[in-house]
Amino acid sequence: MPSHNTLEESTRSTAHDDDSRPMQLTLNVWRQAGPTEPGRFVTYQHQNVSEHMSFLEMLDVLNEDLILRGDEPIAYDHDCREGICGMCGMMINGIAHGPQRATATCQLHMRHFKDGDTITIEPWRARAFPIVKDLVVRRGSLDRIVEAGGYISVNTGAAPEANNIPVPKPNADRSFEAAQCIQCGACVAACPNASAMLFLAAKAGHLGLLPQGQPERYRRTVDMVAEHDKQGFGACTNMGECEAVCPKEISIDFIARLNRDLIRAKLTNPSGY
Repeated sequence: MPSHNTLEESTRSTAHDDDSRPMQLTLNVWRQAGPTEPGRFVTYQHQNVSEHMSFLEMLDVLNEDLILRGDEPIAYDHDCREGICGMCGMMINGIAHGPQRATATCQLHMRHFKDGDTITIEPWRARAFPIVKDLVVRRGSLDRIVEAGGYISVNTGAAPEANNIPVPKPNADRSFEAAQCIQCGACVAACPNASAMLFLAAKAGHLGLLPQGQPERYRRTVDMVAEHDKQGFGACTNMGECEAVCPKEISIDFIARLNRDLIRAKLTNPSGY
């Protein structure tokens, strides 16, 4: 049972939150009517922003105001708003997903900004991510990388007993870390070369660390890297910007692992797959 002092402090805190003044922001938003249309920044004065809003809720309110004024609302991707689907990616003040580390745009809250701030909002910038409209980009190129090798050969039917295939805990932990990738594309947007190697390495790594992923391990690596290059992504030069903005904090160690598998694949099968 909380003490009287604890309840009193809680009441003061709640009252303070309720009495907090709304924020006023200047938003510079990239507007582009379509893939072939010229784009430009449009400035909006956004008032009555609560620090408790998420970044997407703040944009929702702005869009409501634009609709009431008869203006075209800002197009942006979103879905689960729980940091799972990876749809919400955008550049916020030049940083993929914004200033809060290990946070997707939908999880970013306005308390990380100050009253009177100017915020610049842009779409992902990469040749492999063509703009559809405003902040929406087409990220099907990531799907095609997965399609090139993201599978395992297993018999269908009843699931086998889990303990029949022992997996060392370090491997299981690392595989789970890689599998957290939500395919948002922040790594591509932040990379000076627009490389998708962190995404690719995570997708290949989470299968390559498990027994079920071994039969196609090296072929998968070769095929996925080839598709990566075919889709127009740049080369990795180990700048580390991808790791810095990844909302799931996936390590660039997976890129080193991918490179080792690629070298081993070329040495063991020089004629290719």
